[in-house]
Amino acid sequence: MKAKFPLLIIFIGLIIIGIGVWQMIDVKVQTAASVEKAKKLVSEEKPIKTDKKTDEAAPTPSFGDTVGLLVIPKLKSELAIIEGTDPDDLAKGVGHYKGSYFPGDNGQIVLSGHRDTVFRHLGELKIGDTFQVKMPNGNFTYEITDTKIVKSNDTSIITLQNQKEELIVTTCYPFRYVGNAPKRYIIYAKPKSS
Repeated sequence: MKAKFPLLIIFIGLIIIGIGVWQMIDVKVQTAASVEKAKKLVSEEKPIKTDKKTDEAAPTPSFGDTVGLLVIPKLKSELAIIEGTDPDDLAKGVGHYKGSYFPGDNGQIVLSGHRDTVFRHLGELKIGDTFQVKMPNGNFTYEITDTKIVKSNDTSIITLQNQKEELIVTTCYPFRYVGNAPKRYIIYAKPKSS
């Protein structure tokens, strides 16, 4: 019996490693498929309903729909923007917080993603770096103006204001933390002047 115990431990360890590898591969496959779908959506220029000013005939995005593409030039990264921030949505790309505005709507746009998948290198961005949000109704560039670290239960950054356009990008923090992170990393960006 004593000789079989180490083999049992090794077997359990291999199963755990296998599950982790499978999850990483699954996320990469879903993310890649979502990016291709986002590129196609943006190139077709079929508008989606964003706010009351949008064409009434345009479809309203549902949870899980691909709605655009987030490009982070400094990181050489292209990420699909998915409507919703549920775990299934975030497995496909960057989540657009339902109820927040879209680019061009003159309000607060909130995008969230996992620090260990799509936003792995987000901490490398500095004030002055840019995000490009490509939507069926146009391309928008935002310049980073500030960053902030808050507790994980602090929802005060999501105001859903519609006084001025601002992009809020959120992820868990610290970036190299194992398990449920206790804080959130917030990036504030404003539309870049031409």
